[in-house]
Amino acid sequence: MRSHSLASGLLFLLLLAFAPWRLCFGQTPRQIPLPPLHQAPSSEDEERAKLEKEMAKKANQERQAQLRRDTNDLLKLATELKLSVDKSNENILSLDVIKKADEIERLAHSVKDKMKAN
Repeated sequence: MRSHSLASGLLFLLLLAFAPWRLCFGQTPRQIPLPPLHQAPSSEDEERAKLEKEMAKKANQERQAQLRRDTNDLLKLATELKLSVDKSNENILSLDVIKKADEIERLAHSVKDKMKAN
């Protein structure tokens, strides 16, 4: 029995001695998946990008045209408001003057918002 426990002990010591080696070298390395290589865009992707670019350009042109119209309207209203105020006196403030001022304010906010969108 003594030889059996001696052999078991030696086997245990051998396993214990080689266990770290097996942990370090016995395992196969993990494969790290690589991202796919960038593929050339297809003609469909190129068409879509071109169409999106054209749409954005057209939207910017329309916004710019609207800004021009709005600023022209602002100038016209401000000129009319000044003429109306010049015709009035300290005792008379017409309803037309108040409406023009409100319209100028609304239009000015609209122009400001469109400019921020650029």
